[in-house]
Amino acid sequence: MNNTRQNGGLIKRFQRVTNLGPLIALIILVVFLSIFCESFLTVNNIFNVIQQSSVNLIIALGMTVVIISGGIDLSVGSNMALSGSIMALVATQVGLPPFLALLAGMAAGTAVGAFNGFVISRTGIPDFIMGLGMLSAARGLALVLTGGLPISGLPPTLVFAGSTTAFGVIPMSVIVSIIMVSIAWFVLNYSHLGRCAYAIGGNKDAARASGIDVANSKVKIYALLGFFVSIAAWVQIGRIYSANANMGSGQELQAIAAVIIGGTNLFGGEGNIIGTVFGAIIMGTISNGLNLLNVSSFWQEFFIGSIIIVVVVIDQLRRS
Repeated sequence: MNNTRQNGGLIKRFQRVTNLGPLIALIILVVFLSIFCESFLTVNNIFNVIQQSSVNLIIALGMTVVIISGGIDLSVGSNMALSGSIMALVATQVGLPPFLALLAGMAAGTAVGAFNGFVISRTGIPDFIMGLGMLSAARGLALVLTGGLPISGLPPTLVFAGSTTAFGVIPMSVIVSIIMVSIAWFVLNYSHLGRCAYAIGGNKDAARASGIDVANSKVKIYALLGFFVSIAAWVQIGRIYSANANMGSGQELQAIAAVIIGGTNLFGGEGNIIGTVFGAIIMGTISNGLNLLNVSSFWQEFFIGSIIIVVVVIDQLRRS
């Protein structure tokens, strides 16, 4: 009996430590880079890390809700390119006011997400298959609309989120990220949709038996991700002062990595927004640190993939 209690206590202490894993990993990473890179722990570079992490963080917030619900979306990078391209085209070629162009891009991103959720929930095809199909379809549509050429000469409204600073110090992308974190946190913790996401990811059949409309909830969850992707596109086109059909290439891997590193269960039912915030900052810190250390971008891809594998393995060992 005493052994059982001791084992139970050890397991609980282990779970508490692993729940703090993202924060501990970030602290270790910052200490390591501060030792080996003199220019890392400076005010300008810290803001640079946060700014570089903003696009990935915003997408990862929406991806967190999707993964908690037991799904996954591999088309977020292509959706980002499509919604950003639509914003730029409507503002520069259609001639509508920039605010309406911004709304058009947000509507497009949300619609792509809702369509993904609708097809998945109504046909029963695996989420990743639908994501793969939309990855190609959305990117292709963006290429058709833009002719494969970048769109520049954007009005101030469209570059505002990614290029300006508040009080001359804080990048506007950081403020937008904080707002989106607040929205995602509220949705996941205090809304009916957030409770549905946890229930569906934990046990879809039990959720359906308890009266949850699983199909419509899936549509709303994927639409929410699409909306977050469109906000990320707004920030990104402000950072590069243009929009193009190749934006967001590989962004799906970055977002999923941030979510998994943040402690969300890849198989659904568990996760939180704060963990994802730490996960995205860790991703940005790793990228920034490797650049400062002059590590090849090819090795950076290797490190990111390796980190995902290690984190998933540790997560599964913890849960078992």
